[in-house]
Amino acid sequence: MNNFQYYTPTKVVFGKDTEKQAGELIKEQKGSKVLVHYGTGSVKKSGLLDRVYAALDGAGISYVSLGGAVPNPRLSLVYEGIELCKKEGVDFILAVGGGSAIDSAKAIALGTKYQGDVWDLYLKKASARDAIPLGVILTIAATGSEMSDSTVITNEEGWLKRGLHSDLIRPHFAIMNPELTYTLPEYQTMSGCTDILMHTMERYFSHEMDTDLVDGMAESLLKSVMRAAKVLLKDPKNYNARAEVLWAGSLSHNGLTGCGRAGDWACHQLEHELGGMFDVAHGAGLAAVWGSWARYVYKDDMARFAKFAVNVMGAAYDYADPEKTVLEGIEAMENFFRTIHMPVSIRELGVELTDEQIKELAYKCTYMDQRTIGGIRKLGKVDIARIYEMAR
Repeated sequence: MNNFQYYTPTKVVFGKDTEKQAGELIKEQKGSKVLVHYGTGSVKKSGLLDRVYAALDGAGISYVSLGGAVPNPRLSLVYEGIELCKKEGVDFILAVGGGSAIDSAKAIALGTKYQGDVWDLYLKKASARDAIPLGVILTIAATGSEMSDSTVITNEEGWLKRGLHSDLIRPHFAIMNPELTYTLPEYQTMSGCTDILMHTMERYFSHEMDTDLVDGMAESLLKSVMRAAKVLLKDPKNYNARAEVLWAGSLSHNGLTGCGRAGDWACHQLEHELGGMFDVAHGAGLAAVWGSWARYVYKDDMARFAKFAVNVMGAAYDYADPEKTVLEGIEAMENFFRTIHMPVSIRELGVELTDEQIKELAYKCTYMDQRTIGGIRKLGKVDIARIYEMAR
């Protein structure tokens, strides 16, 4: 087991009607002027935004609002939010929505305190030193951004999707009411479940084998989400299944299942470029590339892939032919994605990749030939292009 630090300061307020506590929770954080940042309309239509405003009014907290966060959140909206925060003297940000609103809010929190262009932080040209505190009212189980130290933003100039990590942007609280996720369309629900699975699997697929405790946590989380996803296909208002995936989303990305080991994260890097170029749903994009990535790298750690096949996917270990077990596990995972109506190829995302687009994706994924990705196997531009070719 590797050395590690585990830090997760977010206060979780979980259950029915918890959004009504937003005002008091902000007062606990000494917030007095709040930016309420949300998406493109669902929080309005559902009445959630009105309930949030009522909670803030009841606590005597003034606020301004900024909507418009979209999947693969845009840098242009971040700039707008930064300008608004500076103009209005905002001292706390409340993100109402899913990962897009939260990631955008985190970027605004950083950019308001940064003297230069916030995009510099995503390009690693500078390091964040301060941020406005923020809280979250979560409406989608997916990204885990409500408890994570990460944010991912898309720059429309060149359609580059880049992320950064900083403890400064860990939310101070996360309000999680499973009932707020009832109205999500099936595609969003299943894409979110896939994102949760992948956040866990990115950590699970590592060369460290003496990590039985966190392996067991990860395996249990994966199986729980897979069970709940199947329930939600038939019964989208099943409270217990919604609660399972909502909490799993947080646990999948707050670092718990990665303690003591290095993750892989190649699939996320592959998907980031697809999301930046084609604006695909993040979870669906991950499902589309995972099987091709797994088949490309599994021989670099057969034991880890066999453990996944047996402990997560229920394959029987074939002592005479371990590779058969590994491939059975990969196929079983892809079959699960098919079961929940997720794509297992880029074509199934609705994207017909050309050879030139594959070259461009691979070039951008290596940050213009400046890095490799992955942990199970270090992947350069040629490897990345081959995986995109396999996945298309």
